[in-house]
Amino acid sequence: MGTALTEDQIAHYREHGFVSPVSAISNDEAVAARAKLEAHEALRGHPIDAVERSKSYVLFTWVDAIMRNDGLLDAVEDLIGPNILCWNSIFWIKEANTPSFVGWHQDLTYWGLDNDELVTVWVALSPASEAAGCMSVLPGSHLELLDHVETYHDDNLLSRGQELTIDIGDRNPAPMPLETGQASFHNVKSAHGSGPNTTDDRRIGLSLHYMPTHTKQLLAEWDSAALVRGVDEFNHFEHAPRPTADLHPDAVAFHRKASKTLRQIVYEGAEKNVEPTL
Repeated sequence: MGTALTEDQIAHYREHGFVSPVSAISNDEAVAARAKLEAHEALRGHPIDAVERSKSYVLFTWVDAIMRNDGLLDAVEDLIGPNILCWNSIFWIKEANTPSFVGWHQDLTYWGLDNDELVTVWVALSPASEAAGCMSVLPGSHLELLDHVETYHDDNLLSRGQELTIDIGDRNPAPMPLETGQASFHNVKSAHGSGPNTTDDRRIGLSLHYMPTHTKQLLAEWDSAALVRGVDEFNHFEHAPRPTADLHPDAVAFHRKASKTLRQIVYEGAEKNVEPTL
């Protein structure tokens, strides 16, 4: 333990629920990843859509490579141990000078997972300054479970427009600005949110959601995750296959199945679902 993060960084994460910034991938790697994303968007003729935005590690070899980056996984191992699944990945994109925001929320309230050990690694593929709408976190909020309302606000990037009911100003929110290639780490119970992008460039982030292999999904009878390090003695999730090529037909078929379950969990909440069919 402590091979990537310092003892102080680990202690800060335990006490406050987050640590940032952390060196993640190189600037060149981040710029290359952005170029591949935008090349894909150019082929589609529009920004990456809601379905492809999640669990993209199933579809794209370059997202799979970031997810399995040894430096990132060393840091995750420092926090949750050596046997690691990645449950989900999400592209968080705010176009230049747009009102989109992420409401203040705690992920554990609607992800259906049975413990609070999951850690989100948010990798900046473009500058994520405060002006660009970087993520902020409420220090220490990972030690409690807070009430939410669902607003379905048009500009809220969350699936149900989730918002905490507390007065955020009373909690001293801490912004986590990142340079291209840097990452922030936060606990699945850490309350976080972000404001609009007021700059002339897109703000592009890739969040990766890592959890120990003993984690269970409570809101679905079937779910998937990628085994990225160690061994899985529990098999609570079907292991996602590694993509052999971008948008390979087999990967697209598995992604369709996995995405259906994910949408049922985050949109429908506690309504149980059965294994989806291809």
